[in-house]
Amino acid sequence: MNSQSCVNIEKEWDIVSARQLGRNLARKLGFGTVDQARIATAISELARNIYLYAGSGEIYFDIVEDHPKKGIRIRAIDQGQGIEDIGKVMKDGYSTSGGLGAGLPGVKRLMDEFHISSVPGAGTEVEVVKWLR
Repeated sequence: MNSQSCVNIEKEWDIVSARQLGRNLARKLGFGTVDQARIATAISELARNIYLYAGSGEIYFDIVEDHPKKGIRIRAIDQGQGIEDIGKVMKDGYSTSGGLGAGLPGVKRLMDEFHISSVPGAGTEVEVVKWLR
């Protein structure tokens, strides 16, 4: 699998860059404006988590085809502190930053597929897919 593109997340402005790149790729693939907004929102949440909790990481974008389906895959990868209790962070309303807690549960609702793996002390990887309808 070749990555279509990657955005390094190191400063707050990188969140905006990742969001724009993802939205543009979704538009080129033929996603409507509502799904483009869903994808961009999910990317914002994933990139913000990297920025806030890991300090740095990457967001990878891939076009995926599983005939007859076509879509966009986004992977957020960091080498941060990891997540001790994934079940806890996947509960609606849970927040360590004092935010609304829509974070990862919100990302899961916005996308069609959601996978998370995390090793405390070694980092986290979240992979999401949105299929073109």
